Amino acid sequence: METSHYLALLRGINVGGRNKVPMKTLKEHLEDLGYEQVVTYIASGNVLLESADPAEQVGRDIEAALTGSFDLDDELIKVLVLSRSQLQHVIDNKPANFGEHPGRYHSDAIFLMGIDAEEAMSAFNPREGVDRIWPGDGVVYSQRLSAERTKSRLSAIASSPLYKSMTIRSWNTTQKLWNLFQD
Repeated sequence: METSHYLALLRGINVGGRNKVPMKTLKEHLEDLGYEQVVTYIASGNVLLESADPAEQVGRDIEAALTGSFDLDDELIKVLVLSRSQLQHVIDNKPANFGEHPGRYHSDAIFLMGIDAEEAMSAFNPREGVDRIWPGDGVVYSQRLSAERTKSRLSAIASSPLYKSMTIRSWNTTQKLWNLFQD
């Protein structure tokens, strides 16, 4: 049976000292579930793997494994599984110059889980001159002026009920994950 390459983005683990999941243990659990070529990247919940199952099934199985094997606040846990082409689409369709000035701007890809960008945009209240956001396909691109990041309103999205349907990765991490997908 042919396998597909996936990126699993795990929301809600290893954040602020809560929901601790050691990456080595996670990797072993996923291999025990039958996933192949499992590679984790930094402790924020990024996993590359191969599976013959469709992405939605992989996501459900990983969520069940997380909540069944680790002592976690289940309400925070959600898994988004992307194919190589979906991640490439996020990379290829970024706004012009997005992420190209890391010394000047903090740039993030906010991946959406079960909501579209139009709905997600209502959770944001960008501060003029500090924050900029752009809707994408399955993602919201967010950029903050580094010198003014303490004035950014990005963290205010955490108070929105829609925040449970989002997982944030820095643009640097997003690009690194894309590069790992190529190996």
